[in-house]
Amino acid sequence: MDLPALQQTLRDFAAARHWQAFHTPKNLSTALLVEAAELTEIFQWMSAEESQAAPLDPATKERIADEVADVLLYLLQLADQCAIDIPGAVANKLVKNAVKHPTPQ
Repeated sequence: MDLPALQQTLRDFAAARHWQAFHTPKNLSTALLVEAAELTEIFQWMSAEESQAAPLDPATKERIADEVADVLLYLLQLADQCAIDIPGAVANKLVKNAVKHPTPQ
C-alpha cells in the first residue's frame, strides 16, 4: 500500500467536495473515534468465541471491513494534517514498545 499516494487521493477527494476547512486534526480525530466506535459496535455483545467467528459470515465480514477502512482512512488523513511520517512513527513506536515490554527471560 502506497500511503503517500492514498493520502493524496484523500486530499483530492476532500478538495473536490470543498471539505478542507472541516479536515482539521480535531475534527479528524473525532471522526476517527466515531468510526472506531462503529467497529466496536459490531462486536459489542458477542462472546470472545462469537467475535472470532464473526468474519466467517460474509455480511458481517463486509461490515467489519467497511469500518476498518473508515478507521484507516481517517487515521491517514489525521497523520497527513499533522505531518506525521507514518512508517517512521511506527518504527519509533516499535522501539519504544520493545524497551517498555522486554522479552521475558
